[in-house]
Amino acid sequence: MPDPTTHTEILIVGAGLTGLSIADALIRAGRNVLVIEGRDRIGGRIMTAEIAGAAFDLGPAWFWPGQPRVAALAQQLRLEVFEQFSEGRLVFEGADGAVRRDLNMAPMAGSLRLAGGLSGLTTGLATRIGDDNIRTGHRLTAISSTNGKIAAEIDSSEQITITADQVILAAPPRLLEANFDFTPHLPAAARQEMRATPTWMAGHAKIIAVYPRAFWRDAGLNGDAMSHRGPMAEIHDASPNDGSCGALFGFVGVPAVQRRNKDQLLTAAKAQLASLFGPEALIPTDIILQDWATEDLTATKDDEVPPTSHPAYRPIDSLANLWRGRLHIVSSETAATYGGFIEGALEAAEVKVAELLSQ
Repeated sequence: MPDPTTHTEILIVGAGLTGLSIADALIRAGRNVLVIEGRDRIGGRIMTAEIAGAAFDLGPAWFWPGQPRVAALAQQLRLEVFEQFSEGRLVFEGADGAVRRDLNMAPMAGSLRLAGGLSGLTTGLATRIGDDNIRTGHRLTAISSTNGKIAAEIDSSEQITITADQVILAAPPRLLEANFDFTPHLPAAARQEMRATPTWMAGHAKIIAVYPRAFWRDAGLNGDAMSHRGPMAEIHDASPNDGSCGALFGFVGVPAVQRRNKDQLLTAAKAQLASLFGPEALIPTDIILQDWATEDLTATKDDEVPPTSHPAYRPIDSLANLWRGRLHIVSSETAATYGGFIEGALEAAEVKVAELLSQ
């Protein structure tokens, strides 16, 4: 590996889908690029857990027809695409605990998943980029601009400094504003807009319960459930496409400040699944909670209460031409059309790569 104190042409901070996509394109265009990531893994909010040989997405799980960049990347990486299971009836739970199982609805019908999980996108990109160009466990603490160069202070196994001609911060704007010291300071308008931009998924939590088989399908249920009682507000089938096991996942409806007791939350979730899908649901072989609000490289205090609807994400004009065009802030939250989606992460990356290669 190159000496971490040496200079690189372009430093990318963040090895999520946006950062890796930018790095892949720039390296193929002949640019000198280094990617650093504060976590000990790549992927960012794309995170896949493996249980008994099956893969389960703990972050985003779906993409949709009409999102061409994800489809193209999956094809390039030879990843298998399959449709979300949607055959059968939806279960509805009222606030009083009354349960209906006679609703012919499938809210996620037509949505698409990847066999092996969405991490196939990020691991595939990382393979193309190469280990020498990616360093995990390298956490940015401060960034400064002097004498035409940018210096990034990094906390890893030791304190190091990496200099670069240009730096791309491939992370949510709100997270960057809250966590890192910028010298010189970013403009007040930029800081205000960064704070006001919700980080998609940052306040959310997912529970995944795994079973030997998708037994609810035998009862004519599609795995979808909506609840006004909780603790999960929305539930879907998360079973792998090979039929090796069954799984249900739910978005937790309990606010972040009220879900600190993990064991209590998981016990309540199992009881809820049993009331919705029958007694077999009470005893999963595994049950996982992924609370994104506790991830300090995803969420800030402002993200503890997530938005009630999908935010109207857009490019942030005040982030253009920072530090004479040498500092760039790019994430799914800055995409013009698909902000907040994984398609938006690729869209924002595509726009930034085109800008950099035109210089």
